Amino acid sequence: MLHHHHSATCRHHDKKSAQKVLEAALAKTREGGLRRTRALENVLEILIRSHEPLSLADIAESKELKTGADRATVFRLLVKLEERGIIRRLSLHDRSTYYTMIEEGHHDDYLVCTKCGRIQRLDISCPVEALERDIEKSSGFTRLYHELEFYGLCPQCA
Repeated sequence: MLHHHHSATCRHHDKKSAQKVLEAALAKTREGGLRRTRALENVLEILIRSHEPLSLADIAESKELKTGADRATVFRLLVKLEERGIIRRLSLHDRSTYYTMIEEGHHDDYLVCTKCGRIQRLDISCPVEALERDIEKSSGFTRLYHELEFYGLCPQCA
């Protein structure tokens, strides 16, 4: 399991907002032709409730995975969710792949420790968002997004 550092910008969902995010994600899966299954709902719930990006192992071995879905099933669901733009896959440096929810109008940028693998959300508003809008206007590209990770040694490893 990842090490998580709470910050002022963390997305914490109460039951009502978590339910809204789940309903929006399920609507997108339906539009993308995915069948609504308990395993699909369960994986989405785990990702929504998480305060950090999760690996395949984190999800497949989670006590919250109540459907009994095996690792291969969880992997297939993650691939389908990523293909439909519902989750984001983070391949951080030379570390494992992690998954996090995509929420309309919100994204996270990260600090990654190159020694222990700790991942921490940045506590600042993203400096690249204005640049992203300028690039959209000047290039004609739409639905632009970016991934921003900074790498270094965390205080515990320094």
